[in-house]
Amino acid sequence: MANAPVTSYADDEKIDLLVNETIARVADKWTFLLIEALEDRGAKRFSQLSRDVPGISQKMLTQTLRQMEREGLVSRTVFAEVPPRVEYALTDLGHDLGEAFCGVWHWAERNIGRIEQARKDFDARA
Repeated sequence: MANAPVTSYADDEKIDLLVNETIARVADKWTFLLIEALEDRGAKRFSQLSRDVPGISQKMLTQTLRQMEREGLVSRTVFAEVPPRVEYALTDLGHDLGEAFCGVWHWAERNIGRIEQARKDFDARA
């Protein structure tokens, strides 16, 4: 039987930091909605993403895409055309994160009735 890999305390700290940073980064609604738009419909141009994610400003779309690219969640491809065309697509890492989000979606589907009832009960007490 093979032994499990040994991790050091420093590795544990790095993993904890990465998990905290990742949660902070993807817990915002724009990242989630952009992953959903790219997962469902494939590579998109900036203007297409702007239309597919209602309410997002140009500034927030730019910032979120840059951060997602930095984290390895999206790739940015520039096509040598006139005018230049740029497309964004999910990387394998982005697809993996999208699958993790599916778990939240399934949880919400299973528990929507309980959540709605809890909200009604809370509002009735308030």
